[in-house]
Amino acid sequence: MNNQKIRNIAIIAHVDHGKTTFVDQLLKKSHTFRDNEQVVERAMDSNDIERERGITILAKTTSINYDGYKINILDTPGHADFGGEVERIMNMVDGVMLLVDAYEGTMPQTRFVLKKALEAGVKPIVVINKVDKPTARINGVIDEVIDLFIELGATEEQLDFKIAYVSALNGTASLDPDISTQKESYDDIFKLIIDEIPAPEVNINGNLQFQPALLDYNDYVGRIGIGRVKSGKIKVNEMVSCVRLDGSIKQFRIQKLFGFLGLKRIEINEADAGDIVAIAGLPDISVGETVCDIGKEEALPILRIDEPTLKMTFMTNDSPFVGREGKLVTARKIEERLIKETQKDVSLKVEQSGNDSFIVSGRGELHLSILIENMRREGFELQVSRPEVIIKEIDGVKCEPYEDVQIEVPEENVGPVIEALGLRGGVMQNMTNVNNLVRLNYSIPSRGLIGFSTDFMTMTKGYGIINHTFSEYKEVEDFQVGERKLGVLVSMENGKATAYSIGNLEDRGVMFIEPGTEVYEGMIVGECNRENDIAVNVVKGKQLTNTRAAGSDHTVVLKRPRPTPLEYCLEYINDDELVEVTPLSVRLRKRILNTELRKKFDAKKLGK
Repeated sequence: MNNQKIRNIAIIAHVDHGKTTFVDQLLKKSHTFRDNEQVVERAMDSNDIERERGITILAKTTSINYDGYKINILDTPGHADFGGEVERIMNMVDGVMLLVDAYEGTMPQTRFVLKKALEAGVKPIVVINKVDKPTARINGVIDEVIDLFIELGATEEQLDFKIAYVSALNGTASLDPDISTQKESYDDIFKLIIDEIPAPEVNINGNLQFQPALLDYNDYVGRIGIGRVKSGKIKVNEMVSCVRLDGSIKQFRIQKLFGFLGLKRIEINEADAGDIVAIAGLPDISVGETVCDIGKEEALPILRIDEPTLKMTFMTNDSPFVGREGKLVTARKIEERLIKETQKDVSLKVEQSGNDSFIVSGRGELHLSILIENMRREGFELQVSRPEVIIKEIDGVKCEPYEDVQIEVPEENVGPVIEALGLRGGVMQNMTNVNNLVRLNYSIPSRGLIGFSTDFMTMTKGYGIINHTFSEYKEVEDFQVGERKLGVLVSMENGKATAYSIGNLEDRGVMFIEPGTEVYEGMIVGECNRENDIAVNVVKGKQLTNTRAAGSDHTVVLKRPRPTPLEYCLEYINDDELVEVTPLSVRLRKRILNTELRKKFDAKKLGK
């Protein structure tokens, strides 16, 4: 295809500003789907977890045909944990559509993704989404966007951006801020893309250069590299060279070549410079390597991959309930699955730390918890430790990752939040008042954020919004942070929990389990209202006698147990505790299950 007829764009935005819904509309309005084709909402979110949570985890490529033009669209993740993908995608596109919520305006991730786009020098189009909201403040948001562009050092050309106004949910769009001009057609949007986004600047007649920016994997063809053909042509069954990251050269045959149309990945025979394609043939192809013609190897600049900032230990399950709920329990199976994940996720690192345990490093809690969630759904049983930040040595100085945090809280909750962040090493950068909400900007060590979101939701009664992005590595500060203040209630028996014993323990703390739950010695069954751990018997039944007194056997009314989803558990545990994850359950437990041994160990630790 003539490269003048190709447009490559990425959709970027803060979490929840409507990227995936907007891509849905672009697909529908371009008549990419047949009339009788059933298309689900948020069609680009193919993974179950993506659909449940309403977030995009993996960048996805799609393509539409409009008026003789081929428009390749990349839907990017909005969450900072997956920000490395956003950065690499900028190497594949010539323009971006920045979506901004008509009420919320510019948020931390808006800044993060726009910064990446401006640094890459791509052409921006601003799309104000959710203009139909009664609370929309279109003019105020446009001013915020302009200020953000100036703040991030946009060039004059980048500042001269066009604005579109859409309601992705309703499927309406207009180039006029007046809501009454909104119409069902997206023709204006497509014309804007074709007119404003430049055609790829490539050399069709040059030597082949193709650089994967994203990876995929399937069991039939192995690793798939997705990227843009920068120069020349690429053909199926052709022998090519790959310039590796270490400078070595490896020759291989292109077994499969895929293009994109709608949601489908279609096999093609050849592709010209400027097009976005996926190739298979080299089993260990990596992001940033360059595929070239044999004998004409010329490497492109290597793409930067975001370093992991957080690590956790994954180990085989050794609890008394091992193998009850999951089928995949061995170290070999866990290792195979983790290695398979690294095939398509370059921000993930896996190293063996013992016979049955692996250190897994990722970009943040969300990044790692989604991997764990996927594994349990596939039938794995495993145990994981508390997340820890990765300390790096830079110029002989120990450094730790820091994050930029933006928080919105109701005015009445500001005090506790500021106090809590101060105790966790946070330094306030800015404080503004917007519509009875206080917006706080902080710089804080990443370890100060571990376990904070749970406390934060309690402090703000669920009304607070918190967003954070990695900023830089700074020298390690000498302060303790993040350990839980309260102790836990630990089961000292095996068996089924009874209403009688739980009722008797309620004044000791908050329970995590309900009557009938199977427990084992060393399993955490609740939170203590004191600082120390207490071993409790939750399986004890009521002693029955032959004698009955009137009114003595009244019904036990129990408080509702505290829910313990996976992310809460990961944040909650201390260093001497683990989270047991199975397809049906998430349990908290002590590393040392035996009550006596654990007491001896704790006494020894305190004696130090």
